[in-house]
Amino acid sequence: MLSYKICHLTSAHRYDDHRIYFKECFSLAQANYETHLVAQNAPNEIRRGIHLHSVPHISNNRLLRMTKTVWNVYQNAVEVDAELYHFHDPELIPIGLLLKMRGKKVIYDVHEDLPRTIVNKNHIPQNLRNIISVASKLLEDFASKYFDAIVTATPMIASRFTRLGCLAIDIKNYPNLTDLEFPDLNWGQKEQAVCYLGSIGEQRGIFETIAAIEQTDANLLLAGNFAYPDDRDKAMTMPGWDKVRYLGYLNRQEVAQVLAKSMAGLVVLHPLINYLDALPVKMFEYMFAGIPIVASDFPLWKQIIEEHQCGICVNPLDPNAIAAAIQWIIDNPELARQMGENGRRAIEEKYNWNYENTKLLELYSKLLH
Repeated sequence: MLSYKICHLTSAHRYDDHRIYFKECFSLAQANYETHLVAQNAPNEIRRGIHLHSVPHISNNRLLRMTKTVWNVYQNAVEVDAELYHFHDPELIPIGLLLKMRGKKVIYDVHEDLPRTIVNKNHIPQNLRNIISVASKLLEDFASKYFDAIVTATPMIASRFTRLGCLAIDIKNYPNLTDLEFPDLNWGQKEQAVCYLGSIGEQRGIFETIAAIEQTDANLLLAGNFAYPDDRDKAMTMPGWDKVRYLGYLNRQEVAQVLAKSMAGLVVLHPLINYLDALPVKMFEYMFAGIPIVASDFPLWKQIIEEHQCGICVNPLDPNAIAAAIQWIIDNPELARQMGENGRRAIEEKYNWNYENTKLLELYSKLLH
């Protein structure tokens, strides 16, 4: 069988991003595609069958990343000379167009609804957000019609591009059943603690979470990076911070260890328009780990959690409600264990990467054959 050369590109994500590296690239490598990944600070070697190409981290300045780093990504992409390129950041749209001009197949992977997200970006001045949101939509709408396919993280985002006449499919961020290996801990060996994994910030509920944990008999295992230094500084001055064990960024093995010793996982994001229809990977990883979820009471999330009886939905803006849910889980370990088992069963039967992987490989086959 002819082994096509595929190259994934990112200027904004880590090379070992869950969606890009552990799911999409690994699936392609397993399917015998010659798979390449260009990313900042990637090791220049082959890992898990994926050829990694490093782009140097120039600066945390977004303008430099969107210019110098993007250009370095393009130069690496040209050197790889793949048949198909799959890029993951809106700032790489011009690079995608340049690769199309070279006669290459190009897929744009849309992780979030950019125009809806921009209106809530704290680093963008308030008076510019609507203007930039509209401009980003116009750019995406224009460029996407030239790409061979659009891959999105949710059906809602896919529908937007389908209406434009694009070939668009949703590839959801469901867990890969071979990705995490959990230590064999029974419920009695768990810590009296709940966890939060992922990007940390005001809009993701960090201040409500710390205010809530202060009211409970539990500790908080907090893993990830703060989106803004000001949020970190404010969080560390809150009285509830004494009950927080801040772990920083964790690798996949360390993530599995934290999940295994936690009694619940938190995903209490604020009710912003770009979160309401999201399918956060952390929610499904909590289910995969067999622990109950304390989640925002968004209709989509509530439907999933209530259908499978795998957690508690709360008003994410109410620390008292979050605290009550956490304390209930601490006080009712047997019922919490049953919730966790329900969630794990739902992952094994429905919300896993196997079906998403099949959709991804079918798309590649359609474009390349």
